[in-house]
Amino acid sequence: MNKIHPLASVSPKAILGDNIEIGPYAFIDDNVEIGDGCKIYPHAVIFPYVKMGKNCEVYPSAVVGAVPQDLKFEGEVTYVEIGDNVTIRECVTINRGTKASGKGVTKVGSNTLLMSYVHVAHDCEIGNHCILVSYVGVAGETQVDDWAIVGGGSKAHQFSRIGCHAM
Repeated sequence: MNKIHPLASVSPKAILGDNIEIGPYAFIDDNVEIGDGCKIYPHAVIFPYVKMGKNCEVYPSAVVGAVPQDLKFEGEVTYVEIGDNVTIRECVTINRGTKASGKGVTKVGSNTLLMSYVHVAHDCEIGNHCILVSYVGVAGETQVDDWAIVGGGSKAHQFSRIGCHAM
């Protein structure tokens, strides 16, 4: 059974799994899919075209699925895909992809931790079992491979690749 706080704003066009908790003032937009067992904390925002796996947590003031910060973006439908067991801490931003990149999707793999104030730009692909420590900025179309740990305050230039098990 889902627990949705009466002060949360959840679109009737959102698809919600089972055993989801949504806190006060959280905002879930149209065309959002949230998997079983997820917790969306107060003041978190999930914009359209986000698909989130099972058992994820989205903490206060995180914004998932905002339009990309890319001048080539023309309002087209693009996506964010979040795997299972992903933790998105306070004030994290994850932008949708762009068609101009040829991808149109930003991905965060399963069992990944995005600590506070991390920014994942358009068309990035964050692998499974990754940890991005607070204040990491990952610019557009960057790839972070499985099991990478990106240290606090690090910045990855667009089109970069951070390999498996990198620290």
